[in-house]
Amino acid sequence: MDNSPEIIPEAETAARRTRPRVGHIQFLNCMPLYWGLARTGSLLDFELTKDTPEKLSEQLVQGHLDIGPITLVEFLKAADQLVAFPDLAVGCDGPVMSCVIVSQLPLDQLDGRRVALGSTSRTSVRLAQLLLAERVGVQPDYYTCPPDLGLMMQDAEAAVLIGDAALRANLHDAPRLGLQVHDLGAMWKEWTGLPFVFAVWAARKDYAAREPAITRQVHEAFLSSRDLSLEEVGKVAEQAARWEVFDERILEEYFTTLDFRFGASQLEGVTEFARRVGATTGFPSDVKVELLGR
Repeated sequence: MDNSPEIIPEAETAARRTRPRVGHIQFLNCMPLYWGLARTGSLLDFELTKDTPEKLSEQLVQGHLDIGPITLVEFLKAADQLVAFPDLAVGCDGPVMSCVIVSQLPLDQLDGRRVALGSTSRTSVRLAQLLLAERVGVQPDYYTCPPDLGLMMQDAEAAVLIGDAALRANLHDAPRLGLQVHDLGAMWKEWTGLPFVFAVWAARKDYAAREPAITRQVHEAFLSSRDLSLEEVGKVAEQAARWEVFDERILEEYFTTLDFRFGASQLEGVTEFARRVGATTGFPSDVKVELLGR
């Protein structure tokens, strides 16, 4: 009987050791989803790629990532290639604080006026355009530029901002400059009665089929990270405040204002958004969202 150890080809060994390629958005709104990964040890199980929401969305669709956050519009455009993680998203059920229109004029006076889009996030931009067109009843002259509120207000009557730049504009710059701030999450909720989802976490269907156990483990790791972060939200805010312009109180309010769930009501919000904008945004108005099975 041959008791010699099995010799595994180097290529096969490397394949067995390959960690899932996972995207990481470096916005404050995602911190509670990643903060707990270091505490639970799951962070070492991922090959993390840090980038902007737009670039991570592109990498996931193109197959350069296996799993990651993806903005809602890009997810819906590639829904046939992706499976969403249930109960995991970045959204709001009312105000969001970090997706805003900052304006020098009342919104109903923006018809034909210049509105700067300080982000290439198609989800936030499309939401802002939808609300201004259908809820407010105006058609501004849009253009894209860097998210610098002072410069934007030199050339435009209003600006759409998201993420950390929006949070700074909302809490610091707009009040100092005497500008109006309109929270897009609050506007959507008042208009439809539904939550809004800005980004979901998804896996490529081909990866989930090839690595079902790993895919489920990544999903569970993110859920555990989120739950731990929200249980210890004061610690998350304290650590984040060391490096941000916002104090602990503001950050704790922000982290608990955000909605990290992706359940039935959030899906209803996604369905309503798709119904309203799908035909003009690049996906079917009745697009089907496939969720990862438990």
